[in-house]
Amino acid sequence: MGGATITLEAADGGSLAYVESLLEENGLPSSDVRSKPRCFYVAYDGDERVGIGGIELRGVAGLLRSVAVDPDYRGEGLGTALCERLEAVARDEGVEVLYLLTTTVPGFFADRGYEEVPRDDAPAGIQTTTEFADLCPETAVCMRKPL
Repeated sequence: MGGATITLEAADGGSLAYVESLLEENGLPSSDVRSKPRCFYVAYDGDERVGIGGIELRGVAGLLRSVAVDPDYRGEGLGTALCERLEAVARDEGVEVLYLLTTTVPGFFADRGYEEVPRDDAPAGIQTTTEFADLCPETAVCMRKPL
């Protein structure tokens, strides 16, 4: 368990600009945020927005996407806490395996139990997401974690 305690709130009209901004600051895809707002969550430490993340549901598989911690709050264990909360949301929604794509931090996710797998091993429902099909480059590392 991470050292930080955070809460998640579903992104809404008032927080979508924050989601887009933090994604862009971190070089992550943001072009589909407005078309898929229900996928995104804002992480709070008390009243402070400290990060974002998303879960795209595809039956018993899910896509963990766009995990980012606000630069002012890095180094406090919030990335781990955010992943744990997002995994709990996915489990509550019936997800059995989470997949992700990363171009920059495979080690971070490996430390949290994700294993690298060939991109073609992801189920068809995951491969047809916008992130898989269009937004992330072919060079992105595909990883999965059974929940």
